[in-house]
Amino acid sequence: MEKLQQSIIIFDLDGTLTDSAEGVIRSAQHMQEKMGLSKWADEDLKFIVGPPLIKTFTEDFQMNQEDAQRALGFFRERYATVGLFENKVYEGIPEMLEELKKKGKCLAVATSKKEETAVRILKHFEIDGYFDIKAKVIEYVLETLGAKKEDAIMVGDRKFDVEGAHLVGIPCIAVEFGYGDRAEFEAFGADYIAETPKAVEELF
Repeated sequence: MEKLQQSIIIFDLDGTLTDSAEGVIRSAQHMQEKMGLSKWADEDLKFIVGPPLIKTFTEDFQMNQEDAQRALGFFRERYATVGLFENKVYEGIPEMLEELKKKGKCLAVATSKKEETAVRILKHFEIDGYFDIKAKVIEYVLETLGAKKEDAIMVGDRKFDVEGAHLVGIPCIAVEFGYGDRAEFEAFGADYIAETPKAVEELF
C-alpha cells in the first residue's frame, strides 16, 4: 500500500494514546453517588469513555442542561484529582510517536477533555514532548499550525473521532486497541483501520 503523505497527525487522547477507562468510570460512579443516582456497574459505564461528557449526560443519562452541568462538576471533582492518573499509556505508543517524529511528522492532540487536564496526563506519562500542540478541537490545531486540511489526518478510537475528522474535511485512522470496534469504524466510514500502534506508524 502507498504510504500516507500527511505531515500533521492529530491524535485523540482517551482510548487512542491512553487507556483511561478506570479513572473515567470511577469518576462517573462518584458523580452518580453525588447526584443521588443508583451507581452503575463498571461494565455498564464503559460507553462513557471517549464522547463529550455533556452529550453523554444529556442523551444517555437523560439529564436537563442544569443537571448535566452539576453532574460534570461532580465528575471533574474526582477526575481532576485522582481519576486522570487511573490511566495507562497503551503498549507501543511511545515507540510509535518516536518513529513518527523521526519521519518528520508534526504531532498534535485534540481531545474533548479540558486542555489543562490533557497536558497534565501527557506530562505525567512523559509523552508530552512528542506533541507540538494540545487542543480541544481539530480546527484549532490546524488554525494554530497554519496548516491546510490536505496536510492533516486524525487518529482516534471511536465513531466520534471519525465524524469529527470528516466534519472538518480530513481523513481518519481508527484504532482497534481502544474502545471502538471494526464494525463501528466501517459503519461510520473510517478511512483506515489499524490494529496496533505499530500499524499506525507503518501507514506513513
